[in-house]
Formats: sequence, C-alpha cells, structure tokens
Amino acid sequence: MIQMNDSKLEVLALGKNIRMSPHKVRKVIDQIRGRSYEEALMLLTFMPYRACDPILKVVCSAAANASHNFGFRKSTLYISEAKVDKGPLFKRFRPRAQGRGFPISKPTCYITIVITSRT
Repeated sequence: MIQMNDSKLEVLALGKNIRMSPHKVRKVIDQIRGRSYEEALMLLTFMPYRACDPILKVVCSAAANASHNFGFRKSTLYISEAKVDKGPLFKRFRPRAQGRGFPISKPTCYITIVITSRT
C-alpha cells in the first residue's frame, strides 16, 4: 500500500491476526519506531522477545515493497510509523470442576509498519 504525504512516498506493510498480545508487541515496536531499517533489523535480530519474529517479517516485507516497487535503496529507508492494533479475540473454554467452564481469551494483533526514504 502506498501513501503520499507532503511529497514523500510512504510504503506500508501489514501483519494481520498475529497470535500475540498487542501489549507485548508494543514493547518491541516502541524500540524500533523512528530508526533506520538496518538498525531496526539488528535490534529485532538480537532482542530476546517472542514478538520480534513477526515484527521482523513485517519490516522486511515493507522494505522489500519499497525496493521492488519503487526502487528505494534499503540503506536509505527508515521506519517512519509503527503501530500495533488490537485484533479479534479467540474465545475458548477451559473445563473446571463440577462441570463448569472458565473462559479463556486468546488475543491477536495487527502490526502496521510504514517505511519512508531519507532522501
């Protein structure tokens, strides 16, 4: 997806229905927002959080979109916007004593990464 803001071309990549809590993913997203593409790759590779893998895939997808579709060089890209939104809840029930069931909610999230060139 492409956006035009103040004559700057922004390239967007989305990760949908990622089976992880948005709160846990935001911890990692806050670390890479505003950084260059190469610096974000390095951070995501070496951070010890489970949320780094899906974020890394979305960041790489956004960079691939920018370089393939618009000819941007990956060395000039930076993450101009990164956000995490709440996705649908998967609702399950856990069996408990005396025939009861306790609800369990399994959260999902949407990851949005917007990449812009620094030229």
